Amino acid sequence: MRTTTPAPGALPLLPAAAFVVVWCSGYIAGPAGVAAIDPFTVLTLRFLVASVVMVALARWLRGPLRIPGPVLRRIALVGLMMNGVVFALMYLAFAEGMGATLGALLHSLSPVLTALLAGVVLGERLSRLQVVGFVLGVVGVLVVLGPDVDQAGGSLGVVLGVLSLVGLSLGTLGQRWYAADERHEAPDPLWAATVQFAVCVPPLAVLALALEGVHTVHDPLPGALAVLWMALVNSVVGLLLLGLLVRRGGAGASASLFFVCPPVTALMAWAAFGDTLDAREGVGIVVTVLGVAIATGVFRRSPAAPAPERV
Repeated sequence: MRTTTPAPGALPLLPAAAFVVVWCSGYIAGPAGVAAIDPFTVLTLRFLVASVVMVALARWLRGPLRIPGPVLRRIALVGLMMNGVVFALMYLAFAEGMGATLGALLHSLSPVLTALLAGVVLGERLSRLQVVGFVLGVVGVLVVLGPDVDQAGGSLGVVLGVLSLVGLSLGTLGQRWYAADERHEAPDPLWAATVQFAVCVPPLAVLALALEGVHTVHDPLPGALAVLWMALVNSVVGLLLLGLLVRRGGAGASASLFFVCPPVTALMAWAAFGDTLDAREGVGIVVTVLGVAIATGVFRRSPAAPAPERV
């Protein structure tokens, strides 16, 4: 029997708050990680550790891997996009100088962009509020950027961040692609996540060796702590929390959490790095948060846009 996505509903407060903290902490661990270890190397280590932990967890809780070959290939392709491409682009943006708050701000647009892409590519119905919310979100990001993009990593950093956002939305559509295969049962989410982590390790390792060489660790202790946090907390714990939220409230309800991520990340960035916001940046964050909240249905009871099922 195929599993179905539950109807959107109220989210449990403590798991929802924990997920927001875990999700936002990834935008702190990312810049900290690339400051200590080169981007492709830190990602290779992250997904290697996460894969080892997830294999043990999936084997213990679910038994052997039982995903049909065609579905497995789709999962692997989506995993390369959702984890390998999306994170590589964002971590390269961090290495160029993009801050944690702007990275979170860009990714907060993902549920809305996913809905827009589904309307364009799949012909799904779009509401006016979704379009208005996305426009407001983009305007807010532009306000945060301001006239000087050097503080965001320059033009290259901004382009990398935007491409990461697009990759995240395309990957989310890809998850719906393999989950909607009527010929097979829906894949076990733990094993699917394990495959999505593991498939990223070989190409990232090749890129790390080819582009970064072997002397890639510049500060071992902070680098190790960042890798462990990203692998165990952001990837594993975040995945389990997201699964709980989707089961309790549906993917649409989970998407509504994204509107709180930029201000929470800004607070974390202030505590971790001493980052502060001027009045213009504060206004931009408020505008983006309002746009995402409108588009994902925070102010209404109707189903919201699907959330990216990754951490």
